[in-house]
Amino acid sequence: MLYFNHQQNFMTTLDSLLQQAKHGQTMSVPASWGQGRTVFGGLSAALLNSAMAHELADSRHLRAQTTQFIGPLNLDEPFLVEVEHLRDGKNVTQMQARLLQRDRVAVQAMAAFGTDRESKAKFQPEVAVLSEPPLKPNWIPQIPKVTPKFQRYIDLKIDEGGYPFTGKSNPYYRGWMRLSTAPSVLTDAHIIALLDVWPPTVLQMLKWPAPASTLSWNVEFTHPHPEIANDDWLAYECKTRQAGEGYAHTEATICAPNGQMIALSRQTVTVFD
Repeated sequence: MLYFNHQQNFMTTLDSLLQQAKHGQTMSVPASWGQGRTVFGGLSAALLNSAMAHELADSRHLRAQTTQFIGPLNLDEPFLVEVEHLRDGKNVTQMQARLLQRDRVAVQAMAAFGTDRESKAKFQPEVAVLSEPPLKPNWIPQIPKVTPKFQRYIDLKIDEGGYPFTGKSNPYYRGWMRLSTAPSVLTDAHIIALLDVWPPTVLQMLKWPAPASTLSWNVEFTHPHPEIANDDWLAYECKTRQAGEGYAHTEATICAPNGQMIALSRQTVTVFD
């Protein structure tokens, strides 16, 4: 069983968690990665991705991953990582992974990893027009019992949108994100963790604090895309497609610093206001 000193360097802890997330491994996540009483959802999805990537026999790229958050994954409590190969084809490998705690599935994911192939079907979207990558973040500082603990390890810069529970009229975000301490190598799992750091877009429309959580999450990585440096800022734009009756549906585009798209993200969010 793996336990980590909460005072360890952040990125050493993150990299260690990702490296140890393998089929059959029992591990735990420290409270510094908390989102309320549970493990930060982006980290849970990243652990599942890393566990599946460890199973690959070659360098197939992640094409799509769908993650479902079924129940709480408690902090500082052991859980089991399981990976199942659904199909290993010539071009595509499909897997399913689960995090089990107290003999129950807390988080599960399915992913497709595919090889590159020559094709006449080619289309690249226009390069997004972005502001210059920021020099420093402008997100809320750490406030006990207000700011999620994991956000101390992330740099966020808002260009458009608002902080949660500020009564904004438009549920929309545009900005930048990166890991506060650059990892030695930026993997897909690191990027997946980053994609989930922004609050649900609809929370900025509320005037009073209310709990919210991701129900399901689908992320797709586009290829080819430029190589991302380990300390690069990534551009983020997220729109709310619809919200009502306690649920919201959002779509996000993630771009490299040069404006080229690298990923698409879609979430169903539950809001308890």
